[in-house]
Amino acid sequence: MGFKTDSTSDLDARDSSGTQSDDGNTTMSTEKGEDRQQSAWQTVRTYPALVWWAFFFAMSAVGWGFDVQVNGAVVAVPAFRRQFGYLYNGEPTIPAPWLSAFGVISSTGQFFGGFICSYVADRLGRKGGLALGIFLSCGGILGEVLSFSRVSFLISKFILGVGLGFYLTIGPLYCSEVSPIVLRGITTAGINLAIVIGQLLSNSAIKGFGNRDDTWAFRGPFAIQFFFIAIGLPFAVESPWYLVHRGDLDGARHALQRLYGRHTDIEPKLKELRATVAEYDAFQQGKWVDCFRGTNLIRTGISTGVFVCQHFSGIIFVLGYSTYFFELAGLSTTPAFDLGVGITGFGVLGTVVSWSLVNSCGRRKLFLFGMAGLTVCLMLIGILDVIPTNGAAWVQASFTVVYALIYQSTIGAMAFVLLGEVSSPRLRAKTTALATATQSVFGIAMNVAVPYMVNPDAANMKGKVGFVFGGLSFLAAIGAFLYVPELKARSFEEIDLLFSLRVPPRKMGSYNTATM
Repeated sequence: MGFKTDSTSDLDARDSSGTQSDDGNTTMSTEKGEDRQQSAWQTVRTYPALVWWAFFFAMSAVGWGFDVQVNGAVVAVPAFRRQFGYLYNGEPTIPAPWLSAFGVISSTGQFFGGFICSYVADRLGRKGGLALGIFLSCGGILGEVLSFSRVSFLISKFILGVGLGFYLTIGPLYCSEVSPIVLRGITTAGINLAIVIGQLLSNSAIKGFGNRDDTWAFRGPFAIQFFFIAIGLPFAVESPWYLVHRGDLDGARHALQRLYGRHTDIEPKLKELRATVAEYDAFQQGKWVDCFRGTNLIRTGISTGVFVCQHFSGIIFVLGYSTYFFELAGLSTTPAFDLGVGITGFGVLGTVVSWSLVNSCGRRKLFLFGMAGLTVCLMLIGILDVIPTNGAAWVQASFTVVYALIYQSTIGAMAFVLLGEVSSPRLRAKTTALATATQSVFGIAMNVAVPYMVNPDAANMKGKVGFVFGGLSFLAAIGAFLYVPELKARSFEEIDLLFSLRVPPRKMGSYNTATM
C-alpha cells in the first residue's frame, strides 16, 4: 500500500511521465492502483494505530466547532446578558455592536491563526503546531472564564480564536499526510464530523449550565473547553511526511513503524514517501498570483465559492444563533436549549449520512440539492415569522432542525470534498489558504450583520431574516448550478484535463475523456 500526501495525491498517484499545461499544471499519463487493493475496513483493521492518530488530530477540530456554536448559544443565557449587557424594556440585552464584536473577534483570530499555523507547522512540525495552538487556546479560555468586562472578554476570545485557527489547520493537514488513499476521504470528512460534535457538545453544555442564576451559567461552558486539550499529544506520532521533508529519515522511519505496526516492512513506504516529497518540493514553485491565472482562476473561484455558498445559505443565522433565535421567536429558555441540542444532533447525523451519499449521488447533485433545500427552509422560516402564533413558532423552529440535517449532509461536507478535488496540485496549499481566508472573511461579515438584524434593540427582524438569506441562497444556488462540477470517479489526471480543455464545470460529469 502506497503512502501519499493529499497535497500531492494527484502527483504521486501517477508516474513521472507527464506534460505541462499552459497554466503550469502537470498532467500525468497513468495512475498507480496500490492504495486501492484494500478496502477501507481492511485498512482500518490492518493499521489501527494509523487510524487512531489520524482520528486524534482530526478531533482537534472539536474545539473549533465548540467555540463557533457557543458564540451564539451563550447569548441565550440570561446570566451572560446580565453580566455583559444592559436592561432594555426590562430585559437584559447585549448591545448589538458588542454582540457583533463577540461573534467577529474569534473569526478574526482564526484568520490570522491559520496563516501563522502554516508557518509554524513547517518549522516545528505538526505536533509542535498543535502544541502552540493548545497553549494559545488555553490562554484564551482562561481569559473567558475570568472576564468580568466586555473588553477583557473580547481580548480573550481573540486569543482563543488564534489558537482555534491552529486546530482547524493542523487536523486536515495531518490527516491528509498520514492516511492511505482508501481512507483519505473518510479521515478528511472526519474534520467536519469533529466540528459538528463540538457544536453538539457546546449546546449540551449550554443546556446543562444555562439555567443557573450565577455567572457559572456561562463560565461553565467556557471552562469545559479545557477538556479538549490534547493530553495525548506527547505520545502522538509526528507526520512522516514532515520528517522526510526536513531530512530526518531516521525519525520518519520510526514514525512509519509506529503508524503501520512493528510487523510491517516500512522501507518500501519510506522510499516511496521520499520520492513523493521530492516531487512535491519540485512543484512548489507556484506563486500566489498563479492562483488567478489561466484556468487556475476558475479552479480557485470554485474552491472558494463553495464556502461563500455556505454563508449565503444562512449558516451563521440558523445554526450559530439558533438558541437565541428560538427565544426571540417566543419559546422559553428550556425548550430553546433543547432545540439547540437537537439541531446539532441532527447535524452529526447529517455528516455521517454524507459519507455514503458522496459516492452514490455525486458531488454536484448533492450540492445543488442542498442549496435548493436550504433556500426553501429559509423562505419558510421567514413566512412563519409573519404568523404570530405559538404553533407557528414551533414549526419555524422545526425547520431549523431540517435545515441542519440538509446542510451537514450536503454542502457542509461537499465543500471540503470539492476543495480537495478542484484545486490544482501545485497550488493546493495556497488555494486551501485562500478558501480558509474566504470563509473567515464572510464569517466576520455575517457575524457583524446577523446580530443587528435579529437583536431587539436593532432591526428586530427575528425570523424574517429568513427572507434575506433565502434570497442570497437562491442567488448562490444559481452560481452553484453554473460552476459546481461533478467529479465523482474522476482521476486527478482527468480533472486536470477537463480544466485544461476548458470544459464548462456543469458539463464535466458527462464529458467523455476516454477519447482524448
